Amino acid sequence: MLRHLRFLQPCRHGTWHPFTRRFSDLIKVLPEVSKALANGEPVVALESTVITHGMPYPHNIRTAQRVVQIVREHRATPATIAVINGKLRIGLTEDELEWLAKAEDPILKTSRRDLSMVITKGWSGGTTVAATMIAAYKAGIPVFVTGGIGGVHRGGHSTLDVSADLTELGRTPIAVVSAGVKSILDISRTLEYLETQGVSVMTYGNTTDFPAFFTQKSGFHSPYNVTTPEEAAEVIDNHFSLGLDSGLLIAVPIPEQHAAQKVEDAIQRAVQQASEEGVRGDKVTPYILGKVDELTQGKSLVANIALMENNAAVGSQLAWALSHRRRKHYHNMPTSNLQAKSPLADVVIKSNKPVVVGASVVDFVAKTKDPEVQLGGMTNPGTLTQSFGGVGRNIADCMSRLGAMPLLVSAVGNDPHAASFYIYSAHMDVSGVSQLEDQRTATYCAVLNGEGEVVLGVGDMDINDQISANLVSKFASAIELAPFVCVDGNIPEETVRYILKLCHYLQVPAWYEPTCVLKSSKPFQSDAWKNITYLSPNLTELRAIYCMVTGHEEPLVPEEDPTLSQRLQEAVFLVRPLLEYLHCVVVTLSRDGVLVCRNTEQQSSFPVGKGNNTVKKTMLTAVHYPVFPKTEQQVINVSGAGDCLSAGMMHGMLQGLPPDICIKQGLLSAYNSTQTHSAVPSNIDCTDFSEENIKKLHWPTYTIPI
Repeated sequence: MLRHLRFLQPCRHGTWHPFTRRFSDLIKVLPEVSKALANGEPVVALESTVITHGMPYPHNIRTAQRVVQIVREHRATPATIAVINGKLRIGLTEDELEWLAKAEDPILKTSRRDLSMVITKGWSGGTTVAATMIAAYKAGIPVFVTGGIGGVHRGGHSTLDVSADLTELGRTPIAVVSAGVKSILDISRTLEYLETQGVSVMTYGNTTDFPAFFTQKSGFHSPYNVTTPEEAAEVIDNHFSLGLDSGLLIAVPIPEQHAAQKVEDAIQRAVQQASEEGVRGDKVTPYILGKVDELTQGKSLVANIALMENNAAVGSQLAWALSHRRRKHYHNMPTSNLQAKSPLADVVIKSNKPVVVGASVVDFVAKTKDPEVQLGGMTNPGTLTQSFGGVGRNIADCMSRLGAMPLLVSAVGNDPHAASFYIYSAHMDVSGVSQLEDQRTATYCAVLNGEGEVVLGVGDMDINDQISANLVSKFASAIELAPFVCVDGNIPEETVRYILKLCHYLQVPAWYEPTCVLKSSKPFQSDAWKNITYLSPNLTELRAIYCMVTGHEEPLVPEEDPTLSQRLQEAVFLVRPLLEYLHCVVVTLSRDGVLVCRNTEQQSSFPVGKGNNTVKKTMLTAVHYPVFPKTEQQVINVSGAGDCLSAGMMHGMLQGLPPDICIKQGLLSAYNSTQTHSAVPSNIDCTDFSEENIKKLHWPTYTIPI
């Protein structure tokens, strides 16, 4: 992701709330669930109030265990949700289920209003439908199975006793599978309330008869019905793809052989007794269910267990069909004559911000005082500092400080390094960063000589392999709305190909940042590279890319120490075959600036936005831009210069500035990076990057024949 994927969610309107980054501190995800989410496999959320408040022991634990087993039998991973000792748990072990079922300490019935207090106090709670929906949505689980939802209580038109389950369905996009509404409630008014909340209600079966928990028919009807898991999955997929904030209720009738037709009389008697005894609030439902079980001599409990097991089977089938549909649809894009559909997005991003997909790294930088690093076990006098890096993170960081605020899609571990990452990244939109259980946050130690050049590095980058196509697919709705997508070469080759294919399908420009020679060729192992719009290699990476594309041997460098003119001519030669498909190649030349090669006039605006992923080739042009003129300052660190160059250009592109200004913004950003120990300077002054200020600088450019 996502993985476990623990998604840190944006606020309702797509803006980042500065405190929601601590969500990862409040939850614990079972590794089994994390792995399933990371692989894009079906996961089914399950509530825990049925264990803590719905059934007596040992029926509660037996039912919970059986439901978990049924989910597994249907090729899905169960994720029972509860609060245990102040931690919101996504997935429980057998021992934890047993503890919940017979806990002697009070277990609170926990709904939306209670979550923050129960967690703050370190208490334990069984999560209601509402609270389970919240947790499932935060974790990226789209399907949730329960027995029956709450609703408008009988007499609710005068008491205003309405379950929080209904309002949660109106504001949390989760597909809830249940046996309809508990029959102890006012079903007619409940359906009216759901309609008002914009909840899509459908019966699972051949009729629209709305079930009444213990019975197949309530006398009321759903607006719609679905007959197969695949049909239901398509409805769910389309609902989420539209970015609707409301949930869906899929009402599954209890199997006929288990229906308790005579329970209604017992319910009426139980409701009357509850009223006479003054039972109120969250004690009403447990009281009535217990009384009904007593009056029916256990038949209602048998029916309750049967419908729970049936719902688990149906919900698991829906989750599997939904997962299969998503993988099939977005890993094997339909042909161009089919109408495009947005993918299921576990995180719905509504703003059209750039998307950066790549690595997030905690960097340790060791810099010697002497120009040369002394090897052989010797101690080099110098400084050791901690900072934050990763090509994708650096680009997103720099763009954010310039005011662009892209969405960063990345992954970190569940360790102290991740905590420092979130604190440092408070100014960024990290709602696309997935925190993965049993993974280490990427770390890197760079050794720099006294001139700030990287001599060697040691990295623990295994987590980057978890930034999978399935993880990225959860943010496809954000990609569809993005003006462009930047891809960092540190992520797996399969993921790079998937993103480029998705961008081409959605007609969104893609920028590929090669990161190093070994990783530069990832898109070029197949035709995926032809979907790149922007490419930013250095000359060494460009040579490797050229050989991969053409199948030729590496071109000979004229001399061992070529002049700038020779390097520029070589770059022009290497770029030619790429510009048959790519719009722009920005060749970085270290101290010599950049060479910007395009397949159109240099003064033409850089294309951004949907439909601008390809530009008709009119001519080939190449312009050399020297480094920022202010060269008298000492270089401190060049590790983030290339990332800041790209970020500065992207910032200008988003503003619709002329290409000349965009490139100079990038070079100014790169220069600023060389003046600090951090890859991205924290003291960027946005006013320095205004078009007016850039134009004031004396900055020569040179057109190269091509």
